[in-house]
Amino acid sequence: MHTYHRPLDLVRERSPERPVAFVRPDALAVAARWFRTNFTGDVFYAVKANPSPWVIRELAASGIANFDVASINEVRLVGEHAPGARMAFMHPVKSPEAISAAYFDHGVRTFSLDSHAELAKILSASGGARDLNLIVRLAVEAGGAAYSLSGKFGISAVEAPDLLRAARQATRELMGVSFHVGSQCLRPSAYQAAMAQTSRALVRAAVFADVVDVGGGFPSVYPGMAPPDLSEYMAAIDRGFNEMMVHETTELWCEPGRALVAEASSLLTRVELRKGDALYLNDGAYGSLFDATHAKWPFPVKLIRPNEGNGAPLRPFQFYGPTCDSVDHMPGPFFLPEDVGEGDHIEIGMLGAYGVAMATRFNGFGEVETVVVEDPPMASMFGLAPRSIPSPRVDTGSVIKLNRVRGKKRRRR
Repeated sequence: MHTYHRPLDLVRERSPERPVAFVRPDALAVAARWFRTNFTGDVFYAVKANPSPWVIRELAASGIANFDVASINEVRLVGEHAPGARMAFMHPVKSPEAISAAYFDHGVRTFSLDSHAELAKILSASGGARDLNLIVRLAVEAGGAAYSLSGKFGISAVEAPDLLRAARQATRELMGVSFHVGSQCLRPSAYQAAMAQTSRALVRAAVFADVVDVGGGFPSVYPGMAPPDLSEYMAAIDRGFNEMMVHETTELWCEPGRALVAEASSLLTRVELRKGDALYLNDGAYGSLFDATHAKWPFPVKLIRPNEGNGAPLRPFQFYGPTCDSVDHMPGPFFLPEDVGEGDHIEIGMLGAYGVAMATRFNGFGEVETVVVEDPPMASMFGLAPRSIPSPRVDTGSVIKLNRVRGKKRRRR
């Protein structure tokens, strides 16, 4: 990959027609070192957050030796780019073929489950293996997350004891418990609360867990979201672990995804057309801007022009992607100089997590160039940049006008 000091250097050298992913390996390495130093157990990178080969290689070089995989393709990816790494197949529902290939072809021994049927499938597909690490995923009640992940996976507290006992009896190796408090969790106490619920399930089952996996959910910085310092999450997890009914040799695991990679990449897009407050870009909902569309997150943006100087006041804009689907709409608001227009380039920050990972080739779009840049991310949980993204000062009339365009007129009092 070609290296530039900053995104502006690329735009000055050439005006790229297609989207460009700016990757920051140094930022990724800093995040990896922080988790290795500050989390008291084993760190498993959640590959789904960003499966780019350069991410896998950089994390392995930075000492992340464990990877949370959710499919046989992710197993193969890690095996290719981080040979010798330990993998945990943490998707609670897997095909027999995927389990078998992971076990026999790639040496995977750790599997997640949340039902008796999945336990039976794991045992059958592994040929009745007894050297398995079986991790039972529990459903927990924990608030404070931008994305709730409680509806699809996890066995209830009422049903958990029978499954925990069955998993304990099925293996000679590790039996553990896991949960997920939700993605982009803004409340450190959610982990401690979830660990208390998990401990009660273990007590009811009358079994000890060899592993307590607190999952992911560790946050990053986005406009309007200023998470607590990550040290507060580590402290809450340590308190929760100390209060659990576990033995001295119980291992503590975590599965960070977003927090490790969000700062490590941004996206350069080009404005293809402007209509009022709407900017039509060459990337969108079917590319790297899934969260900006479906979660309506207003990612930080920066106008990148070759002459660099721009004194125009800021105003809010909405984005449309390049496809013919009307769903391809990012409401924002995204604050940019009011004279932004066709041919301008916009850098969209904090897209290292669930950016390129979500991209498709719908409508023939989705091709992205990748280059390395050496400048810091737009925000950082690790001291590389401010830990918050301030709301820009804009002309009030522009905001009112934008709201009227969207049919959100303010009520008179």
